[in-house]
Amino acid sequence: MFNTIGLVALGGAIGALLRFGVASAIFRIIGPGFPLGTLTVNVTGSFLMGIAAIALLERGHGATLVPFVMIGILGGFTTFSAFSLDAIALFEKGKLAMAAVYVFGSVGLSIMALFLGLIIARSIWT
Repeated sequence: MFNTIGLVALGGAIGALLRFGVASAIFRIIGPGFPLGTLTVNVTGSFLMGIAAIALLERGHGATLVPFVMIGILGGFTTFSAFSLDAIALFEKGKLAMAAVYVFGSVGLSIMALFLGLIIARSIWT
């Protein structure tokens, strides 16, 4: 059990650092206003989760890699708690249209990205 906990913790630290790096880089490029960094992380993470679901779960490599990759790295990388905060911040600033685009874009694009990841991974490994 400790090994699994350690894998999740290590993966979570890696994912959080990756999230911070991606979001910070995008913020430096486009500046404040629209939370594109969080949107990018959530969509990318969902896409990668789709690939990992096929590569690890359906191919039987899940015993040690699922906790590390899917729960740890991707769980630490994606950030729907930050997404919720960003959406409310836009709403509270009166930017209702921007908040709606952000919410529906984040959820819709993340689901579509995960589906695309599943399709791509299945075409490679099945």
